[in-house]
Amino acid sequence: MAVELADIIPRDALLWKLKLLKSGAAYANSRLHAVQAEVLLPASGKDNLLPSGGEADRLFKTLKNCRVRYFKDNGHTLLLEDGINLLSVIKGANMYRRGRQRDFVTDYLPPTLNEFKKTFDEDNKLFHLALSPVMMSTLTNGKIVRGLAGVPDQGPVLFMGYHALMGIELSPLYEEFFKEKNTVVRGLGHPVLFGASTETSRQELSRFDTVSMYGGLPVTPINMYRLFERNQYVLLYPGGVREALHRKGEEYKLFWPDQPEFVRMAARFGVTVVPFGFVGEDDVLELVLDYNDQKNIPYLREWIESINKDSQRVRDSVKGEEGNQDMYLPAIVPKVPGRFYYLFGKPIKMKGMNNVLRDRKSTNEVYLHIKSEVDNALAYLKRKREEDPYRSISQRAVYQATWGVSAQVPTFEP
Repeated sequence: MAVELADIIPRDALLWKLKLLKSGAAYANSRLHAVQAEVLLPASGKDNLLPSGGEADRLFKTLKNCRVRYFKDNGHTLLLEDGINLLSVIKGANMYRRGRQRDFVTDYLPPTLNEFKKTFDEDNKLFHLALSPVMMSTLTNGKIVRGLAGVPDQGPVLFMGYHALMGIELSPLYEEFFKEKNTVVRGLGHPVLFGASTETSRQELSRFDTVSMYGGLPVTPINMYRLFERNQYVLLYPGGVREALHRKGEEYKLFWPDQPEFVRMAARFGVTVVPFGFVGEDDVLELVLDYNDQKNIPYLREWIESINKDSQRVRDSVKGEEGNQDMYLPAIVPKVPGRFYYLFGKPIKMKGMNNVLRDRKSTNEVYLHIKSEVDNALAYLKRKREEDPYRSISQRAVYQATWGVSAQVPTFEP
């Protein structure tokens, strides 16, 4: 026999409770605008009990410091469903902190083994399998070997290299360092990647969340200083946004500013600098509508101007193309996948380079040397990939069908 709510609670009591609830909700809603605390709202797309998506829309507009993570395929019991890890969501949204103020250096929690498996054995498995990345490094005697044996085991280490289109090279790099070196590389990126200015009330998990989970933080001198102080592995792209969002025909071109922004700090901490090159974006993507094309289309030009108007500027004092750090969204089409190649050059030890701290000319010489090593790595990889019998995905597929998908696919001889 069905039991109704009126059989449990007297009618007058039920009406009183509903009025009380309505009054309390009205008061709470009238005070939402005054809430200063950071708020993270996980919202479900298939909640059949409550309008989670609509409520997220409303609260996102009302609360001052609100971020939403929208799970379009999950239901009412979101936090009890498979594949949802609340701590991972908090870390990806840069909402985890140990004190009253967020500190990107000390608040960081490295990914757990389960988070690593979800990222690389589930979310990015097919991507990495299709590309079969080749990682190479250079020993102190100059010999190039496959793997990361040439990369120092102890920090502080500063990795500097070419930033491929939309940072497509980052995911395999994260995986390899985590697997082979059991460490996270703290990547310094544009501040807009870690803020909420471009987010919406239906913001799903994105690559930005992955970058944050795997050590990304805003590029500032103080952040770099504190990472070196803690003997961390640090990743810096001097070309910045201009390099990562390059134009047609600019693949593998460096857009480094003339100022040696980091060299003196690296010398002060005795950092080991590892220049590196990456090749393969032109084997995977084709850029069909770049910044220049979009600036000639009125609607897209207005959109680019709007997203850059209030965003934090980087390198305002740098002249020329190197200082053009405008954000935009390149229009790309995928190609039949080729292969990714990485080469980490011979480590450059800055320890004992006291002349760099005092002499501007010496500082510039070291900076230009590092840049030339990156250019050399790019040229080497572009030349040697032509010798790779497994550059084509079809050849790799045959090899893996024979030896298993987990087998390391051979490549050219260094």
